[in-house]
Amino acid sequence: MKANPSRPKIQQGGSSTKKKTGTRQQNVESSILVVGDDSLVAEYSAVISAHHFQLLSPEKIKSLKAFAKKVSLAIELSNLNLEQKKKNLILLDAALPATTAILSSSVTVSVLEQTEWITLKHRLAGIAALPSLLQNSLVEVAPSVHTLEATMEVVKKFFASLGKEIAIVQDRAGLVLPRILCQIINEAMFAVQTSVASPGDIDTAMKLGTNYPLGPIEWGEKIGFDQVHATLDALFNDMHEERYRACPLLKQLAVTGKFWSK
Repeated sequence: MKANPSRPKIQQGGSSTKKKTGTRQQNVESSILVVGDDSLVAEYSAVISAHHFQLLSPEKIKSLKAFAKKVSLAIELSNLNLEQKKKNLILLDAALPATTAILSSSVTVSVLEQTEWITLKHRLAGIAALPSLLQNSLVEVAPSVHTLEATMEVVKKFFASLGKEIAIVQDRAGLVLPRILCQIINEAMFAVQTSVASPGDIDTAMKLGTNYPLGPIEWGEKIGFDQVHATLDALFNDMHEERYRACPLLKQLAVTGKFWSK
């Protein structure tokens, strides 16, 4: 019986779905390919490997057609270079079986816009991927108008296997937590730029005053100022609202990684 391209699924890999490795079990039914920004690839790879999935390295995308049938889920995590993201998604869409779902970071570009780059639009779902956010117990997932329920079931099953809950959110650049968090970091950078307070004082005030686990400058450093800046640029380009205009100091940090000093 021919595979139905409208039914993405986690494919089976061999006659046994699990094997013991010492006292552990390895999930060999699922080979997951992760590509994209280095910081995000490292973070997702660590979590996926810890849950005993078979992880395929980003370099594998160069010879994808040779092992494409073994890939049960592809995850594209580029936020900074949208041209490279487009190339990756086109390659994945062309090489992977029609039943294989693709999960793509949709912080700096909507899922709908990404579907314009590929042929099998039904297989794509978005995720709010910024460095450090995968530490949270909840993950934001955004379907486009083309995403089928079968694709969403694959995504739900995958994150459930990682011990994560998911929230279905609207398909817009920035999604929810990245949008709010990057705005807070941006406002803190304006405060630093205009000498309202030092970065350390701002972080202390926010942690004590709002009970945040990190101050906004600390959060920016953890996420990466380049990622924060790219998110804000995407939001500003989408909605043209001044609240999303990136602080010049933030842009400087995104490019150089250094605060200006006399």
